[in-house]
Amino acid sequence: MSEHVATHWLEGGAVCSARWRSESGLPPPRKVIIADDTMKADVAYRLACEGTALLWRGDFQNAKQLLQALARRADKKPHKTSAIPSEAFHLYRQAQSQRARILAMILIPLASDYSIALNRAPDVWQACVEAYGASSENSVLALRELLGIIGAHEWRKKGVAIPALNVGRQGGGEQVVVEQVGRIHPHYGVFSPVRGEYVELVRNAPLPPAFPTPQLAFDIGTGTGVLAAILARRGVQRVIATEQDPRAIVCAQENITRLGLNTQVQIVQADLFPEGKAQLIVCNPPWIPARPSSPIEHAIFDPDSRMLRGFLHGLAAHLELGGEGWLILSNIAENLGLRTRNELLATINAAGLKVLARLDVQPHHPKIADTTDPLHVARVAEITSLWRLGSL
Repeated sequence: MSEHVATHWLEGGAVCSARWRSESGLPPPRKVIIADDTMKADVAYRLACEGTALLWRGDFQNAKQLLQALARRADKKPHKTSAIPSEAFHLYRQAQSQRARILAMILIPLASDYSIALNRAPDVWQACVEAYGASSENSVLALRELLGIIGAHEWRKKGVAIPALNVGRQGGGEQVVVEQVGRIHPHYGVFSPVRGEYVELVRNAPLPPAFPTPQLAFDIGTGTGVLAAILARRGVQRVIATEQDPRAIVCAQENITRLGLNTQVQIVQADLFPEGKAQLIVCNPPWIPARPSSPIEHAIFDPDSRMLRGFLHGLAAHLELGGEGWLILSNIAENLGLRTRNELLATINAAGLKVLARLDVQPHHPKIADTTDPLHVARVAEITSLWRLGSL
């Protein structure tokens, strides 16, 4: 075995071990038993709740069905709630964490070449290479994580259509004939731009009056590179997009290259700002001040509003005279009682900034219609805003 953390189990009278994989940082289960198609869902659920993991040796598709059965049982379990939004949020996160631990108890063995020696198992080699890189040792991971890797691989192949990135030509009259559909291809562990309302805000916001055709813009925390690409499509001559996460850097660079924007957009590794000043600086930080439980959640949860505060306090020093900073932020944290509007405005003022204007849009996503969601009231009242900020 390598220096990586291993998981151990008893099989055929011998102690076996393999590398433990967990993107969420879960430790290997303390107890692992062998399970197959004879395992009943009620028994599996009881064992999972007790912390016993099931290393699957049966049919792969049956393992997926068992996972669904565990999810149904976990969802039926009553959970505490509260009329106080912030308490309801923390109780919801706690329940989701407990649910995730239970569903992570069905384990799948991977050979050193990422093959799965189970009946009706899919070929996951490419998906695993994209997520983990090359492998030279056997490993074990939760079926739930493996399904996430497979899903991410499919999203990466087909991409997410972004209408604001479409390339077209003018046809007869006012008709526009689209020649190329703009797509962003998210990588595993990089948040997908499926919430299109914030993309449209960046597409439609008026450019700074002092710079109707900005020569230089910064995109802080670019992720997939979608907002940098939007700025380039809008005619910004040069965009420097910053990112810390290695997966996101590779993802953004591939998207920019695929869109043919390499001459306009440069991806650099940096914590928040690059060197110098720009006429337009855009940032879409995580919207909720809470601790993430997995790498991909860093795009959603920002402990102590670190990135938000860092962007605001560094913005004035990096803006050209007459330039603007665009902060894309949902009010979901305010609706949940995790941050107030006055606190946000006070931070903006303390950073030497003023609000020039604000563009609002109401998001439309499936969770808004789910009245059983403990956070339903907060989601229904959610507004996504683009704050146009300038120096005092």
